[in-house]
Formats: sequence, C-alpha cells, structure tokens
Amino acid sequence: MLNSAPVALAVSTPWRDPLLVGIAGLAVVLLFVAALAASRTGRRVLATWWVVVKRLSGAFGALLRGRAEPAPAVVRRSFEDLGPTYIKLGQLVGSSQGLFPERYCSEFRKCLDRVRPFPYADVQRILREEVQRDPGEIFESIDPQPLASASIAQVHAARLRGGQDVVIKVQRPKIDEVVEADLRVLRLAARVMSLVPIGELANPRGIVEDFEANIREELDFRREAENMAEFNRIMVEHGQSQVAAPKAVPELTTRRVVVMERFFGYRVDDVEKLREAHIDGEEKLLLGMRAWFQCMILHGFFHGDVHAGNLMALSDGRIGFLDFGIVGRFPRERRDQVTDYLLAFATGDFRRLADVLAAMGSTSAKVDLDALAKDLAAAYAPMMASEGSAMKYADIIPSTMRTAIRHGLRMPRDFVLVVKQMLYFDRYAKVLAPSLNVFRDPRIISALTMDIMQARMQVA
Repeated sequence: MLNSAPVALAVSTPWRDPLLVGIAGLAVVLLFVAALAASRTGRRVLATWWVVVKRLSGAFGALLRGRAEPAPAVVRRSFEDLGPTYIKLGQLVGSSQGLFPERYCSEFRKCLDRVRPFPYADVQRILREEVQRDPGEIFESIDPQPLASASIAQVHAARLRGGQDVVIKVQRPKIDEVVEADLRVLRLAARVMSLVPIGELANPRGIVEDFEANIREELDFRREAENMAEFNRIMVEHGQSQVAAPKAVPELTTRRVVVMERFFGYRVDDVEKLREAHIDGEEKLLLGMRAWFQCMILHGFFHGDVHAGNLMALSDGRIGFLDFGIVGRFPRERRDQVTDYLLAFATGDFRRLADVLAAMGSTSAKVDLDALAKDLAAAYAPMMASEGSAMKYADIIPSTMRTAIRHGLRMPRDFVLVVKQMLYFDRYAKVLAPSLNVFRDPRIISALTMDIMQARMQVA
C-alpha cells in the first residue's frame, strides 16, 4: 500500500541557498556599479560614496581610539578629497556666516587657500587650444609659477609681445565636465535631505540652486570680462577716474581663458605696506565704497566678493577691484528695498527697517512689526555703536538671520550678500581708520543719500 504522506522534493529552491543568494546579490551590486561607472555622473557618485565611506570609517576609528575628530573637520576633508566643485562649495560655506552653523563656517574657511596648482603644461595646452595660436607668438614671457591657484582656475603673470604686463587666468582641465557631474550628485543629495523635516527647513535645494547658478557663471570667463567692462563703464559714467577693474584683452578672452591687464599695488588691509608707500588708506577705502554704492544703487549691479584679496590700493594711486566672477544684480523693486533699508539703518529708524525686511522676506504669516523692530535694534546695536567700539563680525549676520527666522522671514540671498560686503568694508575701516564707522560716517551717509535721490529721480 502506497504511503499517501507528502514527499519532500530532493531539489531545494535556489533562493533558499545562502551561497547562491550571496552570489546573486554580489552580481546585482557589480552590475549596478558597472552601470554607474559607464557614465561620468555614475563615476562621480561612486567616487563621492567612496570618499564618504573612507572619511566616516576614519572618524569612527578615531572615536574608538579615544581621539574623536570634529564633524566639521571630517566634512571639510571630504570636500577637499572630492576636488574643485566641493572645494568651491566649501568656500561658499566658509564665507557665509549666518547661512550655515558657525563651527562649519570656521572650519571651511581653511578651504580658501588649499587648492593644488595644476601643471604648467596644461596651462600651455589649454591656452593654445583656446586662442588657436602658439603662446610664444602672443606672449614675450609667461611665469610658469602661478600667482594664485583657485578651485576653478589659476592665474599666471605674463607679458605681451608689445610689452604690456598682463595676467592669464586659465580654467582647470575638464573642470566643466567634473562640475556637471558633481552638480547632479549635489541635486540628488539635496532632494534626499529635503525629505527630512529639519533638512527642508535648511532649504538644501535652494542652496544647491544658488551654488549652481554661481558656478555656471564663473565657468564662462567671457561673463567675467563683461562684468569688468560694465564696472569700468559705470565708473566712467560717474566720473570715477580713480577706480577701475582690470581691462580684458578681447581677442584673448574665451570661455576658458581670459587675459587682462595686471594691477600692481597692495591689499587694502596691508597697513604697513600702505604706510610705507605713503598711501592714505582711509581715503582709498571711502573712494572704493562710494564706487561700490554707485554701482549698486544707480545700476543694480555690484561686486559680490570684496574680500581683501579683491580690493587693492594701486601703485598709481587708484583703487582696483579684482575678480568679478561673483556679482550681484538687483531688479528695480529689490534695489529700492535695499536703498530703503540702508537709509533706515543709517538713521536708526528700526520701525522702517522692520517694514522693509518684512517686504523682502518670504513669508505668508502676519509679522509683528513692532516686535521685529525691537529685535532688530538689539541685533544691530554693535554696528550702531560709537566710533572705535569693538564688534564681533561673525555674530552680525547670524544675529540678523536668527531675528528674521524668529519672525517667520527668510531673507533673500542677494540681500545677505550686500550685508556681507558692508561688513568687509567696516572690517577694513577698523584696520585703516579705527575711528571710522562705515555705518554712521556722515561722508558716507551724505554720498549714499545723494545716490539714492538720483536713483529715485531716474524712475520719476
């Protein structure tokens, strides 16, 4: 009689075999890696992932050994490992107090001067490709040692065949391809971060979008040449013969190369060199500030990064603005709001200041203007203090941003950029002329008022 009990199959199903499952999983991972590696974006994803894993593993190992490494340092080193795009992003973080936690801003300021130069052979090759001529036909000499090496490009001193001293700014090899791939990775990371409530509050998509817009503009040196020409045109229009940007050589300006006149002089904060050259630092600073305000107030255009390396007291007595890769542009409405802000601030009218900030801030909630005015008065007290008072510059923008957020406002990036330049100017004033308060000085306020009146008359 046959046994009616079920008989177990002798052959096991493949998905129940751990070895086969492991091999299949490994195959899927390898196929995924191969698919990623087939494109530049995929390779950057893998490279980014590898750097993150490596740095996190190192940090975890240090923690186990009792030598924990601060998180900002881990992130900064990761950015440096990942190359120019991330170094540029790190520089943005380092120079954006108030938009990012101060411990990260402080750590990322170390990125500003840590960019390795690329070989001089690449400089010659790119120059030859871009101008379609042998460099020896154009230049009498080129210094193979760079004057500066940055995340996007590096700069070499040179002399044209006609004898003019110039500098050559050359884009890093294949930087545009690397940036495009990195931007895709950053956009993906921003979308993932936005899924977390606290991440959405930090607005990672907006940060990446702003960064993308800026770096794309910086990758086309023709735009920088146009910005310098626009600045010089504005200076001529307003009779500012003692303020200038370098003039680009049009026939030697392309997307990846720009050749411009070389400025000789001193950083605006180098007090000893200015004194030795018998240059009145306070006079030059006031001249440069007036020019900057005229650009912004009358034309809605301004240099967006006037750190000391980009502002020079020239040997011929002029003031020189360098590096127009980052500029701000205001439409008419925003220009009027910023000028209203400056006037209200200069006169200490904090209720008017609250009105302007509420108009600029992105909010759908009703703002208590009296409470906002009171908080603004407290936030700006160090800037309005008597001459010679000490001020913690790193605290100003964070304090302003905290005040805005507390009242449900999100301040526009271009407005923060203006405040940042004002802090640069006041920092130089404290070095060059300790008794000068750029936020209250009657010479500055008088000139500012005149420019605002002229701007309003243009509209009328």
